[in-house]
Amino acid sequence: MGEIHGLDFINDRTLAIANRDGLVALFALPREEPVGQSRRIAAIRQLRGRQPHKLNSPGSIAVRLESHGRVSVLVCNNYTHLVTRHVVNRWLGYRATSNQLLLKRGLDIPDGIALSHNGKWIAVSSHGTKDVKLYRMSGSLGPESEPAGVLQNAGYPHGVRFTADDRHILVADAGSQMVHVYASDGGWKERREPARSVAVLDEATFLRGRASFDEGGPKGLDIDRSNSIVAVTCEEQPLAFFSLSTILGAVEDCRQGRAIALA
Repeated sequence: MGEIHGLDFINDRTLAIANRDGLVALFALPREEPVGQSRRIAAIRQLRGRQPHKLNSPGSIAVRLESHGRVSVLVCNNYTHLVTRHVVNRWLGYRATSNQLLLKRGLDIPDGIALSHNGKWIAVSSHGTKDVKLYRMSGSLGPESEPAGVLQNAGYPHGVRFTADDRHILVADAGSQMVHVYASDGGWKERREPARSVAVLDEATFLRGRASFDEGGPKGLDIDRSNSIVAVTCEEQPLAFFSLSTILGAVEDCRQGRAIALA
């Protein structure tokens, strides 16, 4: 591991970790209870891709389980502005069997990626265009595919996650104190504004990390398996937890034009 950035679990004992220094490392966790232990383990596989789809500045990643032991690892290559897909096979010790360019059109520094739970959508946050692109999963999806939907006014979007029912998308805005919430109308086509925005950092914490106009705010974001807890992280606030129902339930205040502060 080098310049560690994003990670995702393949299963409860195997995870993929993206390193900005140019590779994705796969690790098998020890079977023993980890509490109170310190253990050095080596990667079971390193993914670098192959030309012309070699990994470059991999940041956020998402894992998708396929058939016949195959696993797709989707990787945001931040500074080449594209998403690559690397297929590994767990029956072959997670050896890569395919590398391809998956998404490119409309992306400018892809900083976050998420898959919908129904398998129909890929969401990719695009830092340079200040939005999140939504691509429909299909056999024809490729680098020239236009996004089917766009989440607008996301500030400087980083982490992105679907709620378990795929009715909402949460987006961490690295340039503000906010997590933005977008609501579905049954799908994710076309353009839409945040339904509400929730402050997850207090002002003092935010200003400490405000080294530039696109820094200081939340970056990492995830929702737990129970779909009840939101985890948020940034440099000045390593890890904080919030109730998902509180973030989604602040309807009236947002209708009146007020942001909600949870920090």
